Parts: sequence; C-alpha cells; structure tokens
Amino acid sequence: MRSVLCYGDSNTYGQADADTPDTRFEASDRWPGVVRQLLEPGWLVIEEGLSGRTTVDDDPVEGAERNGRRYLRPCILSHKPLDLVILMLGTNDLKRRFNKSPSEIGMGVRALVWDIRALPAGHGGRMPEVLLVAPPPIQAELGDWAEVFEGGHEKSLALAEIYERVAEVEEVHFFDAGQVVDTAGGDGFHISRAAHRTLGEAMAHEIEAIGWP
Repeated sequence: MRSVLCYGDSNTYGQADADTPDTRFEASDRWPGVVRQLLEPGWLVIEEGLSGRTTVDDDPVEGAERNGRRYLRPCILSHKPLDLVILMLGTNDLKRRFNKSPSEIGMGVRALVWDIRALPAGHGGRMPEVLLVAPPPIQAELGDWAEVFEGGHEKSLALAEIYERVAEVEEVHFFDAGQVVDTAGGDGFHISRAAHRTLGEAMAHEIEAIGWP
C-alpha cells in the first residue's frame, strides 16, 4: 500500500464557510476523501488540513499553531514512510496582516519543499514525491472579509505561475487547482462541496500520472 499526506488549510480541512467555522463537509465529500474513494484499496490517504494555516508564518490573531512550517516536520515524521506529500497552502498568506507579495508566498512554499527534502521520510530513506498545488484564486468581492484580504485577489492570481516556477526549480510535481475549481458562490475564498469532488477527481488523476514503479 502507498501513502499520501494531504497537507493544507481550510480548503483541505473542508470548511464550508468562513462565517461558520465549525461547519465542515463530510469526510466523503472533502477532496482527500474523494481521492481515498478513487484510489483505495491501494492507497492510504492522510488528511492534514487546518483552517487558517499559513505557509511559514505565525498568525498574530489566530495563533502560532497556524504556521504550516511548525507542524510539517513532526507531521511527516509521524506518518512516515510516505510515498507522496501534497502541499496546498498560500490562501491565508494573502491576508493583509501578513503584508506578503506573491513572490514571498512562493518563497514560503519553497521552504516547505526544502523541509520535506531534509527528512528521509520516504521508503528506504528516500525523499517522498511532492505535489505542489497552487490554490484557486480568491474572489475580488469578499463582503465582510474584504478588509482581511485587502489586495489579496490580485496577488492570488499570480500564485500559480510562481508555484510552477518553484516546482520546476525544485524538481517536484505541480498542479494548478484554479484550472479545475474556483471560489465563487460562497464567501469568496472557500471551495464548495461540488468543487471538492471535482478537485479530488483531478488530484487522483495527478497521483496516478506520477508514474509509480
């Protein structure tokens, strides 16, 4: 059996809406759950989504535990050996309080790739495969959340190209989630139940396309 770690934020956790943080799609509806349904019994799919998770920053409002870099290493070590790590982070880095450019967000995800590379968490002490996923852009109109994500829409549009460059330099796999799903129809930065299904199907295809020996 192969194993994949799905490491992300609320769009991996399955949060339905920012105004109701305790609402969460059922396990079978979240994109990792869809991947599980499509790849079982040959794959163990591990969900590690946390609402508010950033790439490498402590959140002064939501807490230091939202720093994706703090938990990534112990998370990987607790689940090894791993065949694949999927990283889908960056949306929360768009918040105004972090004041980060798209390039700086890209530097954050690159640091996470470095951390994975530093851990021989694959089989036989090898590095697991990494699939770097650019999150879908957030919407221009965010209602009550507009100030929190001020300027975020424009920045989010640049992430896919930056992530793809990071993936090329680091020689890891890349996927642009914005090519198959969007954040329309809800609060403007979470994906819908239907989008989780679509994304899960696309992720399963990407996993199978890696070309496992």
